[in-house]
Amino acid sequence: MFSRKKPLLIKTLIARGTSVQGDITFTDGLRIDGEVCGDVRAEGEHSIVVISESAKVRGAIVAAHAIIDGVVDGPVHVRDLLELQPRARVTGDVHYKALEMHQGAVISGQMCPVGDVLADDKPALKLAATSG
Repeated sequence: MFSRKKPLLIKTLIARGTSVQGDITFTDGLRIDGEVCGDVRAEGEHSIVVISESAKVRGAIVAAHAIIDGVVDGPVHVRDLLELQPRARVTGDVHYKALEMHQGAVISGQMCPVGDVLADDKPALKLAATSG
């Protein structure tokens, strides 16, 4: 009756206190609560990566959907939606189709909309309401 997208599943967790050295390739969903020194790349058309407030990633992030609330030192390439939560700290260029950025999030780099954006069109940008 109602059209709903199937929620993406987080199948892999890098827990707090865990440190990974090297590139990570995943399908479906990945949540990082620990530290990763290497690129984080999703395989497949529908993927999600969650970088929690306790996480640190030193390397590129590539996925269809990303939610960032921790520290990323490297470029971010998101094919669909990038959500930057209040404690997000990104040092590197950010490429996105749609962006949701909460008050307090910081980007030190260029913001680059991608996709079918024409010179006269503006990229999809959703401003998050502050709560509290």
